[in-house]
Amino acid sequence: MIAAMASVRVATYNIHKGVQGLGPLRRLEVPNLARAVAALDADVVCLQEVRGWHAPSQRRFAHWPRSGQASALAPPGYHVAYHANALTRHGEHGNAVLSRWPIVAQAQHDVSDHGFEQRGLLHVVLALADTGTASPWPAGAHALHVIVVHLGLFHASRRRQVQALARYMECAVPPQAALVVAGDFNDWGQRLHAPMAELGLHTAAPARVPTFPARWPLLPLDRIYVRGLVVRALWVPHGGQWPRWSDHLPLVAEVAWAP
Repeated sequence: MIAAMASVRVATYNIHKGVQGLGPLRRLEVPNLARAVAALDADVVCLQEVRGWHAPSQRRFAHWPRSGQASALAPPGYHVAYHANALTRHGEHGNAVLSRWPIVAQAQHDVSDHGFEQRGLLHVVLALADTGTASPWPAGAHALHVIVVHLGLFHASRRRQVQALARYMECAVPPQAALVVAGDFNDWGQRLHAPMAELGLHTAAPARVPTFPARWPLLPLDRIYVRGLVVRALWVPHGGQWPRWSDHLPLVAEVAWAP
């Protein structure tokens, strides 16, 4: 049955503010990251550490994207949502969503746990468009909710941020809605699977897919969880220039509607 086989490719990628290297060796990777995002061929791309603006980098790099990194990374025809989490004297960075389908709603929710880290959730609602006379989506599947996260560096903070996610979901995501929660969870010990499962959010098994550090991936920091959906496959691209473009590798999932 076509509807039962409908799937969405979702990717999550921490782009390290679009810059790699130290000191005089710092280099702008946004053009390469744009090609990388296009190569993933994902329907929905969740990005973290995306810069809206950053004055020192704009002065240093002649090809810094004037409209912000999120728009520069979007493949042609994709819709873009961005919201800053961290505001500094010289710039900002936050989360973004790039989508093949129209973004019909967007919200940001602050989940900062202490004064040393500014963290937030980016929530978008996507309107799933029919691709032909017979819709590939199950009956009633008109929208997909996506929440992008970038959780804190301390486990206690991450637990409280998952609790904040739970409160937000209760208010902002209908219980019957298809939902993807993706991003950089900073959860190297995989201790958040259980509290996420309490929210009805699950990923694929085996769930340990290392994405960090990009040159020698050992830690599964990046995750894709779903509710009302099934993660059919989960993988990370390797080889080539992927380790040069960010300190994380992207995580990609094939997601299908639950039967």
